[in-house]
Amino acid sequence: MRYLTAGESHGKQLTTIIEGVPAQLPLEKEDVNESLIRRQGGYGRGRRMKIEKDLVSINSGVRHGYTLGSPLTLVITNDDYKNWEDIMGEEPLEENDTIRRQVTKPRPGHADLNGALKYNHRDMRNVLERSSARETAARVAAGSIAKKLLKELDISIVGYVKRIYDVEAEDQPISVGQKIELSNASPVRTVDRSKEEAMMKAIDQAKEDGDSIGGVVEVTVEGVPAGLGSYVHFDRKLDAKIASSVISINAFKGVEFGVGFQAAQMRGSETHDEIDYDETNGYFRRTNRLGGFEGGMTTGMPIVVKGVMKPIPTLYKPLESVDINTKDTFKASVERSDSCAVPAAAVVMEHVVAWEVAQAIVDQFPSDYLGQLKQAINDYRERIRTF
Repeated sequence: MRYLTAGESHGKQLTTIIEGVPAQLPLEKEDVNESLIRRQGGYGRGRRMKIEKDLVSINSGVRHGYTLGSPLTLVITNDDYKNWEDIMGEEPLEENDTIRRQVTKPRPGHADLNGALKYNHRDMRNVLERSSARETAARVAAGSIAKKLLKELDISIVGYVKRIYDVEAEDQPISVGQKIELSNASPVRTVDRSKEEAMMKAIDQAKEDGDSIGGVVEVTVEGVPAGLGSYVHFDRKLDAKIASSVISINAFKGVEFGVGFQAAQMRGSETHDEIDYDETNGYFRRTNRLGGFEGGMTTGMPIVVKGVMKPIPTLYKPLESVDINTKDTFKASVERSDSCAVPAAAVVMEHVVAWEVAQAIVDQFPSDYLGQLKQAINDYRERIRTF
């Protein structure tokens, strides 16, 4: 499976084209819309979420509620485009017209300056419109298809907030289903209800200060069989692919599996997961400190991966920058933004991880149509259970 996204933050639409989804997968636009609506929620979100109501149109690849095996086209229309048409329109300017709302002062922490240098843009709106986290709506749309496929294969996934600024949630030894319920009911998408109020207070304080804060997101995947991925080549290691997809999310700066960086302070006897066996479950690990991976392959234990999101760099008390035209020092220009987008980032990370897991499954097993894939993965599960 693979996908491609297109579209600018204030452009006409976001488009996702997906190839390689098995035929005969039940799919309706509500399956995608549910994910898009979740992405727009969360405490600390800005005004943009009140303007745009992300809903999808499925323009190809589905007939009468089932995928065809041909490419899917998902379109998310930007409702606010009517207010930006003269700024973002594709038609050439009339003689003597000037480009409106040009951006010549790059914002620290954004792609503005680097992108302008690379693509030779004097107006950095050409950079920020595409580098905006708005593009993650298109990635969530792709991930929602992956989640639908995983559900058919009895694999469940959830993303939730582990930390906002200096407030850290405690681990909750509960099922993925329970985590889904708790995170969906939480305004900050945490499964530790005792930390909700403190997290919201931290967000409120940042907003009052004209500042922003980041945090840590965790994703758990249950039901993945052992042996997904490969040790044979570096680019087939599934944990590496997941790490790459997580770090590609806007503002994400670090990834870890299981105990992650804590392993640097632990001994081997405290780090690795002892192996056991019973006839019902086959091989399993007594602990899951390595987050469900060994040698770039799944162990059959839940995948547990964390991502750290930096504070959003668009501030209402902007940092200093340099005008690329005059070279004078100015306060960086302000685009509307959130004081904290960590709860929304939990939804985005959930969907990019879902995509990588689903893609690995489709790559590893026959998958022209859903029934074929189900049979293949069920046979595989039985084989490794009795190995």
